[in-house]
Amino acid sequence: MSGSGLIDEFDFSVFPPPEREHPCQLYLISPEDIGGDFPDRLRAALSGGDVAAFQLRVKGLQSHDLANAAKPLLEICREHDVAFIVNDSVSMAKRLDADGVHLGQGDGDVKDARRELGPSKMIGVTCHASRHLAMEAGEAGADYVAFGAFYPSETKASDHRPEPGILSWWASLFELPCVAIGGITPANAKELVEAGADFLAVSGAVWNADDPAAVVKRFGEMLNG
Repeated sequence: MSGSGLIDEFDFSVFPPPEREHPCQLYLISPEDIGGDFPDRLRAALSGGDVAAFQLRVKGLQSHDLANAAKPLLEICREHDVAFIVNDSVSMAKRLDADGVHLGQGDGDVKDARRELGPSKMIGVTCHASRHLAMEAGEAGADYVAFGAFYPSETKASDHRPEPGILSWWASLFELPCVAIGGITPANAKELVEAGADFLAVSGAVWNADDPAAVVKRFGEMLNG
């Protein structure tokens, strides 16, 4: 698509927050360390309230080790009816029979992933602060687009800082769900929800807490309040 610079530089802040048909939901992203007592912490977190999805995001493990570590987490998600998404790797998503894959920029093509995984699997795409990338992802057949990081995050460094208005713009024009990510906590999430986020992708706020279930409950109270 041509004109990417124009689409990203245009001021879309005039778009009002959309009328949302469904409430915004929580989308958890794993920490790097999923060993030790993490399965118990995941089970506790999912018991703390309504969670729509869990993304396995772990770098540096060999495929065999990652698959072994992922299997109990997948079972926990299945028990709680939570979608299990694999970050970056289409092959791992296929190996685990996960519910889908999340692709960063440079992690592969949406159409190729669709051919590998089939029509029933979920494919999400990182779009940073780019409306152009989000439109391309939607045209390629993605099931959701992710914008961020909206706030500073210790989980993953990012130079991209979209304004919440990008969520309003997207939700006002497209039916495809959008995910807000980056440094989101129960204290700062309301602005993103009101702007039009369909999902809040959260990692550190939950896993760095002594009681993950309590944080998930706080998010639930905010989302349903």
